[in-house]
Amino acid sequence: MAKKIKELNVEEKLKALYQLQVTLSGIDEKRALRGELPLEVEDLEDEVAGLATRIEKINAEVEELKTAVAQKRNDIELAKESVERYKEQLNSVRNNREYDTLTKEIEFQELEIQLCEKKIKEAHVKISERTQDCKRAEQAMTERKKDLDSKRAELDEIMEETRAEEEQLREKADDIELRIEPRLLQSFKRIRKNVRNGLGVVYVQRDACGGCFNKIPPQRQLDIKMHKKIIVCEYCGRILVDPELAGVKVMAQGEEKPKKRRTIRKKAEE
Repeated sequence: MAKKIKELNVEEKLKALYQLQVTLSGIDEKRALRGELPLEVEDLEDEVAGLATRIEKINAEVEELKTAVAQKRNDIELAKESVERYKEQLNSVRNNREYDTLTKEIEFQELEIQLCEKKIKEAHVKISERTQDCKRAEQAMTERKKDLDSKRAELDEIMEETRAEEEQLREKADDIELRIEPRLLQSFKRIRKNVRNGLGVVYVQRDACGGCFNKIPPQRQLDIKMHKKIIVCEYCGRILVDPELAGVKVMAQGEEKPKKRRTIRKKAEE
């Protein structure tokens, strides 16, 4: 049987949600250290894969051109054989009609040879161009692979430094999530997903929401301090808690920060 979640009162729910928020924010900070590296690695991987596909297509095209050249050379040989055969037949023609027919066939085969030679030259030009394209793509891929290896090493180093702390925070977050009822947890995750900084639970700061900084009416602030119900900001939708519950010390209105005393050292008597 699944372990039944202990029913928490509203204050305990708010505390659990705030603890979860702090823990997940810690995970976010660890991941933020990676910066744009994961995206850069992904982009480089896509670029390398794209260059590899391009090289593969170029090589396939070059092979097709070479096959076509071989075929045209074979056609030239066949055409030459036909020319030789028709020329031999010219020696045994019986009338002008046969002569004209053989002459036309010879001319046609010679034109076919010229056309094939032209196609072969064009194919050689294309092969040369595509070979150069392939070399440039291979050079670009080599450079991108170096960049990719460098970025991966940098990312792995950062991940290695933060992995242990991140795993501890993740375990802590999982434990806290077990204490929160599924519907409330789902709502919190939805709020967190929809806000830019990932803060789904914030405390009241200077009579305003700690997330969007819009002013909160006094009566609503009183309701937040009572811990009788879960209250969300009417502007950004974040869950609001009072600073005391969050463990934040708030100075009373008009209270100033204690000034540091300057100690004057007496000169040592000679």
